[in-house]
Amino acid sequence: MVTDQQARKYMRLKETEKTLAIAAAKAGMSEKTARKYRRLVRLPSELRRERTWRTRPNVYEEIWPEIEEILRTDSRIEAKTIFEYLNRKYEGRYNEGQLRTLQRQIKVWRGKNGPGKEVMMMQEHQPGKQCQSDYTRMGNQGVTIRGEEFDHMFYHFTLVYSNWETGMVCFSESFESLIAGFQNAVWELGAVPREHRTDSLTAAVKNMGDAGEWTDRYGALMRHYGMRASHNTPGKGHENGDVEQSHNRFKNAVKQELMMRGSNDFDSREAYEEFLRTILRRRNSGRREALKQEMAVMRGLPARRLEGYTPEQSRVTAGSTITARGNIYSVPSRLIGEKIDLRVYAERIEVWYAGTQIEEVPRLKGRGKHSINYRHIADSLVRKPGAFAGYKYRADMFPATIFRVAYDSLVVHYPGTADRQYVRILHLAAKQGQERVEQGLLQLIESGNHITEERVKAIVKELGEEPSRLSVQVAPAIALSEYDALLQRSTVVEEVDQWAM
Repeated sequence: MVTDQQARKYMRLKETEKTLAIAAAKAGMSEKTARKYRRLVRLPSELRRERTWRTRPNVYEEIWPEIEEILRTDSRIEAKTIFEYLNRKYEGRYNEGQLRTLQRQIKVWRGKNGPGKEVMMMQEHQPGKQCQSDYTRMGNQGVTIRGEEFDHMFYHFTLVYSNWETGMVCFSESFESLIAGFQNAVWELGAVPREHRTDSLTAAVKNMGDAGEWTDRYGALMRHYGMRASHNTPGKGHENGDVEQSHNRFKNAVKQELMMRGSNDFDSREAYEEFLRTILRRRNSGRREALKQEMAVMRGLPARRLEGYTPEQSRVTAGSTITARGNIYSVPSRLIGEKIDLRVYAERIEVWYAGTQIEEVPRLKGRGKHSINYRHIADSLVRKPGAFAGYKYRADMFPATIFRVAYDSLVVHYPGTADRQYVRILHLAAKQGQERVEQGLLQLIESGNHITEERVKAIVKELGEEPSRLSVQVAPAIALSEYDALLQRSTVVEEVDQWAM
């Protein structure tokens, strides 16, 4: 069969070669075929007729009206579902090899008679107009921190025009992670676009509101940065398509870099976050020119960032605990009965009382969990050691594996006094330092001696007092004449400024 390329070559050669035979031979066709294309002056593809006949009988011809009726009832029904229905109704009439035939015929029917499909309206983006935020899960990357699975999310921020992107590791789609991620992004960028777009995040959009109703906190965030807020229609992720596509490309880049690295394990979370920042910098390096166009028309930042926490209040229970975001945390027992203020950040909770920060605890992921610090209840526990056996949060009373080993040893060798001795060892750790008690327990285990309260106390005493963690260095005295010189320079600068005005 002669191709279009051969026909074009012959058309050129017939003008330069002496005979038609030579031109045809060089083009790779017979003289008869060459005369045909010289006469028609058309390419082979233009002469080819569309095939309208079937090469084999249509096995669905008899029942096609029935199939068409099903499609008209609901065009979303898949061909495979119809095929299975036909096999049940006409048992033994069709085989698996005829499924593809049905799929092709239904595809053609939908193209001719089916309902219209949703049209994706291509948008013309303007520099500095819009940025988009969204979250994506990173668990499928298989990242581990020192061998332990690191289940996390990634807050992703992109500029629609230039595709400049940044983001941060987070663990939920909370307002606290949204405000932290958004502010980190715009302060890294050094400017703000006119509009911020998200999907229908509960942290930003009221559950029962319309597109113009935002949560009070998110509305305040947008007003602070002088931006207009928008969000996509629920279930229509493509309306936030720029950041959605960035998710896919960024996660694929991470996957590829992990393969090149040869390991998904990192020594610390900080090392993993630096790994992500390196990928972001590399991806942004090719967007500098487009980013310059955006920076030229974007607004500057406000004078300060907004605080990235949500204020809450809680009353301390008789168990020296508070409840925050569905989880239980312990606080110092001196606060029992008091109402305290909480500052809930994305990954930590600050405990404030009478205008002073008392405690800071890591924020738990999810709900229904608890974090009890043995130091908060050690004084009460040592006075009531009998409460240890049935304590609801007893599992939290083993701050390290070696403490669990110590308790099990006490149960074996001193079953009658195990609880009392252990809570006193725990009290010693709270007062004298956990590391020193751990050293004492380790010495007893390595020496083969039974662990007892008195032996641990003796070793801790031999270790001496715990060194102070606060190291104060006093700077050398500063001559007051240096302040006088500084004030004189300040006066000169002010006079120069006034003269320039």
